[in-house]
Amino acid sequence: MNRTPHHHPLRLRRSVLSVPAVNARALAKSALLDCDAVIFDLEDSVLPEKKAEARAALVEHFKTLDRSSGQEHVIRINALDGPDGVLDLEAVLDCMPDAVLLPKVSEPQDVLTVADWFSEAGADDGPRLWAMIETAASLLNLAAIAETGRTRGGRLDCFVVGLNDLRKETGIADVPGRPFLVPLLLQVVVAARACGLDVIDSVFNDFSDDENFGAECRQGRQMGFDGKMLIHPAQIAAANEAYGVTEAEAAEALAIVSAFAAPDNAGKAVVSLAGRMVEKLHADQAGRILAKADLINDRKKKA
Repeated sequence: MNRTPHHHPLRLRRSVLSVPAVNARALAKSALLDCDAVIFDLEDSVLPEKKAEARAALVEHFKTLDRSSGQEHVIRINALDGPDGVLDLEAVLDCMPDAVLLPKVSEPQDVLTVADWFSEAGADDGPRLWAMIETAASLLNLAAIAETGRTRGGRLDCFVVGLNDLRKETGIADVPGRPFLVPLLLQVVVAARACGLDVIDSVFNDFSDDENFGAECRQGRQMGFDGKMLIHPAQIAAANEAYGVTEAEAAEALAIVSAFAAPDNAGKAVVSLAGRMVEKLHADQAGRILAKADLINDRKKKA
């Protein structure tokens, strides 16, 4: 495979809700929720004896799914080395979601194998790939895994952190504020950004704890995450707010973009704005903030 940079279009991924594919009520409700993306889970939340039932339910659900809602649809499959992985991929071809979330990715080949499978199945314009970063091996191989996002045909768009599995494997304590995990989380962000990937923070398990959930969302935003994986609809509003664009942020971004667009500043790499020096890179960041604000407004209109 040839390596070329991949820059996917800006997508809203503030709130990424995981829904068990075997739960008919949750499937039906998910389309009505104000989350940016839904992960239809065939893996951890489905018992082994229910896997076939979940696949069939998902295929039926996708037949009536509104693809114009602006909500991103992702299917988390089981590992390919188990009895359900390939069966899940075959169901994916019937559903054709926006992306497939790969569990427990530990090395680049875990991504490339699935990318090649879709190509061989003739799904050249088919699903993008997201990778769960939830093992010690995945952290050791972060850079190499992220590089598949710059490999022609690699399909990788996004990292999703899975701290529950990582804590179980490593013994890292589950402490408020995640002090022992912050260095690892920042490594995931840096690896993702180096290869043009989005990156989603891990779930927060206690959906009744609004205060600490909000704090963790704000922490994730400050670390550079694009959004948060959620386990309950009650978490959607707080995630959308934490990873959204405030009026003040939008106003500042517009002022920066306008300053560089002014005729007197044409061709300048640095301009003065409200008593401070602003570089062209700040204008690029501001443009992305305004584009995100536009996407949020579009989502509100469709809701």
